[in-house]
Amino acid sequence: MTASETILVPPKTVVSAKGDGSAVDVSGAANRVFLVTLAITKIIEEESLDLSLYGSPDGAAWGATSIAAFPQKFYCDESPLLLDLTAHPDVKFVRAHWEVARWGRGTETPMFEFGVTIQEVPANILKEAAAEAKRN
Repeated sequence: MTASETILVPPKTVVSAKGDGSAVDVSGAANRVFLVTLAITKIIEEESLDLSLYGSPDGAAWGATSIAAFPQKFYCDESPLLLDLTAHPDVKFVRAHWEVARWGRGTETPMFEFGVTIQEVPANILKEAAAEAKRN
């Protein structure tokens, strides 16, 4: 995996029920720290999106609990999440999982349009951030 963005969920994916994105192989990454970006581009009122990330050693068997999660979302926005896999040396694959809910008036079916990308954080950025943290 290079420092370029890799797609976990294609942009403008429309969902109305829970689901999973494709498995992405992160075993070739030089670093085990990634920036994951959730971009919600369309919603309807009175609904929520829960998006979490799961890890796997082989891309087939997935852990029972997530390795990271975004805060629950209700609106269009773009949200970053730092995924640190250094504590999960067995994880070679990552995938997104989502749950949606709807309440209130109108249709009972939720609708979210979103996409999720993952990008390796380069070593020099990690070193700069660590140095900055020590200074503060």
